[in-house]
Amino acid sequence: MLQDALLAWIHYLAIFLMVVAMTAQTVLLRPAMADTVVRRLAIYDRLYLVSAIAVLVTGLLRLMLGAKGAAFYMANPWFHAKIGLFVLIGLCSIPPTLAFLRWNKQARQQAGYVPEGGQIKHARRWVMVEVHLLVLVPLCAALMARGIGL
Repeated sequence: MLQDALLAWIHYLAIFLMVVAMTAQTVLLRPAMADTVVRRLAIYDRLYLVSAIAVLVTGLLRLMLGAKGAAFYMANPWFHAKIGLFVLIGLCSIPPTLAFLRWNKQARQQAGYVPEGGQIKHARRWVMVEVHLLVLVPLCAALMARGIGL
């Protein structure tokens, strides 16, 4: 029981950290951003990656070692919807990540580099898609935890 509670707690912390990284990216991706923001975006993107991996690992640990057992989750359609959303969010994070890597490389080569407004808008659009999809994950989790759809 204690193990299940600790795994849930670490899982939630990882989720909160992921939300913080996504929020920071959303706030920083503005037209006419300062050149110092480029490096911060790359840092927050790394934090996002680490937190997403932590969410995945702790989620798998909860699946295998949690109190409800894998059979409960595997039979639940909301579990599959939640995992599908997580994968979709991960795929949506690829374009902004690639942009942040390009921008960071350019900023190291050229002092004062700031991406063009269209590039910033494109990256922000993808991050906003991620954020809006993420809102559905707790709904799936709540429906899953209550066994709805079984």
